[in-house]
Amino acid sequence: MPDETPEKPAEGTAPATGEQQSSAERPDTGLEAGRDAPNPIQGPESTSPESPDLTSSEPIVSGRGRRGMFNVAGTGDTSGFGGLRLPAHVAAPAERPYGGWFDQFTDELLAAMGQRDIPVSAIQQVSVDRGEITYYVQREHLLELCRTLRDDEALRFELCSSVSGVDYGVDVPQRLHSVYHLTSMTYRRRIRLEVAVDVDDAHVPSVVEVYPTADWQERETWDMFGIVYDGHPGLTRILMPDDWDGHPQRKDYPLGGIPVEYKGAEIPPPDQRRSYS
Repeated sequence: MPDETPEKPAEGTAPATGEQQSSAERPDTGLEAGRDAPNPIQGPESTSPESPDLTSSEPIVSGRGRRGMFNVAGTGDTSGFGGLRLPAHVAAPAERPYGGWFDQFTDELLAAMGQRDIPVSAIQQVSVDRGEITYYVQREHLLELCRTLRDDEALRFELCSSVSGVDYGVDVPQRLHSVYHLTSMTYRRRIRLEVAVDVDDAHVPSVVEVYPTADWQERETWDMFGIVYDGHPGLTRILMPDDWDGHPQRKDYPLGGIPVEYKGAEIPPPDQRRSYS
């Protein structure tokens, strides 16, 4: 077996930065090799003479290795996060068949929408990721669609278990998303609705009249992300003081803080620390 010990950098060369050491922007070589490697479960008789000997080869590590976090070396960044970037994961639009119960449910949902004169275009996109299905919905039809999901006998999503917000950053059109996690206790199913809006027009109809559990959750999403829920019975701040300026979980919200003393050392506030990419 060849020696796989990594070579040391030549003297006089600068050590690799956290970004260069990190595998966050490239696939792990073990995973690339594993795509075409023989399946060890098939047994030795399935291995051709040209194939590697599975009994003597190194096992392929499952998952993607990440360096440059706590084992970073050669930089002044003691946190290890400097230069480490992980691309955002966005699930691609799904096409039929979705798999599992998703197809039958989608047919039942479209049939119920037709009975209530909700256009098919109310659902802009469907994505399936990690065994979960998400329906991207036009905000104009959100309230009636929630009523349909709750009241239709074939659907019966009685509970809105969570309302949350997402800010995908200043470079993304319609960067603010309002996300609804719905649960059918009758059929033991879970789905997700998602509404995307612009920062300049961050208005979404409140679903409190359909799902009362969304009351405080919509308040929190407005407090943190600035999404205005039209029709909410009392849209006030719930975490921050009433006179707070801005929405702290937006990506463009400036960092701030106060210095903290810790065993004789002082930790600077976030806005005075090093910047992270």
